Amino acid sequence: MNISRNASIILLVIANITADQISKFWVRATVEKNSSTPIIGEYLTLRNIENDGAFLGMGGDLNPTLKLFVLLLIPAAVLLFVLYYMFKEKQMDKLSLIGFSCVVGGGIANVFDRFVYGSVTDFLFIDLGFVRTGIFNIADLSVTTGMILILWSSLKQRKKDKVHS
Repeated sequence: MNISRNASIILLVIANITADQISKFWVRATVEKNSSTPIIGEYLTLRNIENDGAFLGMGGDLNPTLKLFVLLLIPAAVLLFVLYYMFKEKQMDKLSLIGFSCVVGGGIANVFDRFVYGSVTDFLFIDLGFVRTGIFNIADLSVTTGMILILWSSLKQRKKDKVHS
């Protein structure tokens, strides 16, 4: 058993959860609900929105029982499975390991919010004119970054396999 590898996974997951929860605590305490405060002009604004759905509010109008399964229990089970997989799959490259740690950390942070608060606090909005985001949080950024790292690693591996075949 590789202690430093497992410790790295745990530390990365905890770092993602901590960064997200600290930022949400600060937003809940200092930013008025449904307000919009420019950070970098109108390009980046700070808001305080409670999202009772998933990505971009999807699923927010589900009945409470279905919402419990779709937005809390199933995601929690998937995150636990991915975490288990990360500890068991010893051949996973470092980039994928970091990516999965970000996905799990961000996912746990948002599931924690849904469990404790009944919604997820979203607070960042980017509007570059030609590109606009939905309102998101640090956990969403962690999940997105993790997915990009996993995809990048997969493409690198595919390219490497192609060269060696």
